[in-house]
Amino acid sequence: MSQRHVLLAALLACSITYARAAPPVDAMTMERIADAGLNHGEVVTTVAHLSDVIGGRMTNSPAMREAERWTQSELQRWGLKNVHTEGFEFGRGWWIESATVRMLSPRPLALRSIPIAWTPATPGAVSAPIVVAPMRSEKDFATHKGLLQGRIVLVTWPDDPKDDTEAPFQRLSDTDLYKQDRYALPHTDADSLAKTLERRRFAAAMDRFLVQEGAVAWVRMSRLPGSLVHGEGYEFKVGHTAKLPGVELSAEDYRRLARLAKGGEVRLEIDSRVHFDDRDTKAYNVFAEIPGKDPKAGYVLAGAHLDSWVAADGAADNGAGSAVVMEAGRILASLGLTPKRTIRIALWAGEEQGLYGSAAYVTAHLATWPVPADPEVAALGPYFVDDAVPTDRLPGYSELAAYFNVDNGSGKIRGIHTEGNFGATSVLREWLAPFASLGANNVVASPTGGTDHVLMSRIGLPAFQFVQDPLDYASRVHHTNLDTFDHLRPDDLRQAAVILATLLLDAANADMQLPRKAFPSPPAVTNPLRYAEPAKP
Repeated sequence: MSQRHVLLAALLACSITYARAAPPVDAMTMERIADAGLNHGEVVTTVAHLSDVIGGRMTNSPAMREAERWTQSELQRWGLKNVHTEGFEFGRGWWIESATVRMLSPRPLALRSIPIAWTPATPGAVSAPIVVAPMRSEKDFATHKGLLQGRIVLVTWPDDPKDDTEAPFQRLSDTDLYKQDRYALPHTDADSLAKTLERRRFAAAMDRFLVQEGAVAWVRMSRLPGSLVHGEGYEFKVGHTAKLPGVELSAEDYRRLARLAKGGEVRLEIDSRVHFDDRDTKAYNVFAEIPGKDPKAGYVLAGAHLDSWVAADGAADNGAGSAVVMEAGRILASLGLTPKRTIRIALWAGEEQGLYGSAAYVTAHLATWPVPADPEVAALGPYFVDDAVPTDRLPGYSELAAYFNVDNGSGKIRGIHTEGNFGATSVLREWLAPFASLGANNVVASPTGGTDHVLMSRIGLPAFQFVQDPLDYASRVHHTNLDTFDHLRPDDLRQAAVILATLLLDAANADMQLPRKAFPSPPAVTNPLRYAEPAKP
């Protein structure tokens, strides 16, 4: 046999060894997990408490502090061990007491609105005429200079409404799932960092300009139709929060104001009663464990972000994922199992502002990252710097055997994204095979982004996000005032908790850890011959 054939045979044997070294959970244990989750589950009451009782959980807000306390209490009540928090520097807390926006003239009308996160309160109810002054970059400031004194400034371009071309609620078909099984080649864009910095700089620059011009407040238009509002804001760092109150109006209300302003004076009243909370600028991740019997075998991890935005109750994003992760831990603890590896669950903070909680875990336990010399770049964090790579592994790097993340709303699990991990594909297929009757046996190559597995996957660890039925998550619920319990599907949550609990036990008892990707090094620019696009005006 040639040397080449010997190598191919060795690689094939290695892949077969991985598959055979990771047998699924035995049939009786799987039945016990299913019974504990489907017939005796608590996932629905858990997510109802997070959403209906505690409500929207902005990082470092009083509601988030209550969620941190309550989740720890529940995890301890269920018998999980080593329940604790780990803090990291984040910034100011912020919460909404109440807020109203009314049109006073040409007729009285209540408008659908929300304060923009981390903007200050108004000094009581303030009223002023509006001016439509769209601003997309600092170049637009000169156009409006001298025209904003004593005005409420509408800063979004009032574009025309667009036709709805897709159903707002969706379950994935076999064709949809087939299309997701496409590997996405990595691309490194030399211009991406500059674009990110420009977006971050503009928010602060616009706030300074409006204050200098004597504006009363500013208003932006919601990016979605149907009376939906979001209220996202990102200026949460101590010493860097906005000076001027800001609100978001529904797209329909915003366009109405812009049309009326063409014909005469339009007067608004804004009463934004919001509060900053600076008692503790650290945010906290919550952890709990089911101890393993082999301390040298490492651990498996499941996580979801506990924080949310506050336009509604944070039910789908991500009370659902948090409840599923907690329920998986509850199920396994209730069965009195002692796995080979420790099973750890994590409830992350600060995900909505840039994966701050999971990034803090990575830098504390898994890998070190270089600190950029430019303080503006350093403030972005590794998630926003696409070509940032770790400098070295920490001792805990080799201990993490697998990470499973839950953060795509409350839709039924349909499979798992391999995140470019070719070696793990066969093992994941074997582990998911028993759930074919639940529609959850799809292993797809397409990656997902924007949630807490990203940095772990980026440093080569076996870190995965589940494929879930979209429902109306992206179309209507994500970050909006519709993110309430009514948009959850309890049966889907029970299904997800059973599957997650089983996969955690699979990974915890496997003879070998899941295959890893290569530890990253600085990538080359994918297309060095491409001309950079000019900046948009």
